[in-house]
Amino acid sequence: QVQLVESGGGLVQPGGSLRLSCVASGSIFSINTMGWYRQAPGNQRELIASVRRTGGATYEDFVQGRFTISRDNAKNTVYLQMNSLKPEDTAVYYCMQKIILRGQGLRSADYWGQGTQVTVSS
Repeated sequence: QVQLVESGGGLVQPGGSLRLSCVASGSIFSINTMGWYRQAPGNQRELIASVRRTGGATYEDFVQGRFTISRDNAKNTVYLQMNSLKPEDTAVYYCMQKIILRGQGLRSADYWGQGTQVTVSS
């Protein structure tokens, strides 16, 4: 019923920038919190940043000042602008959206994108 499609990953040199996008489609009534996570090989998936429907955002310390999360509610889209990338930022990046489906009252569920690879290397 709902599909999340990510784009924008790739290979970038240290110090470079990338912008990730994640658009949701389907029988969507409303979307609450949106977030970005990442998972490096051998590590657990970790939260990077999240943004509430009203626009308020929170960040983990390791990306504070380098990454910016934003959303476009009209487009059901969340973005992650990543600047000053470091080799340790290399991971598969996943978006998550807490979506309320049409006809489901106010109960939301977590939906995930398929992941996009970000590689930071010279």
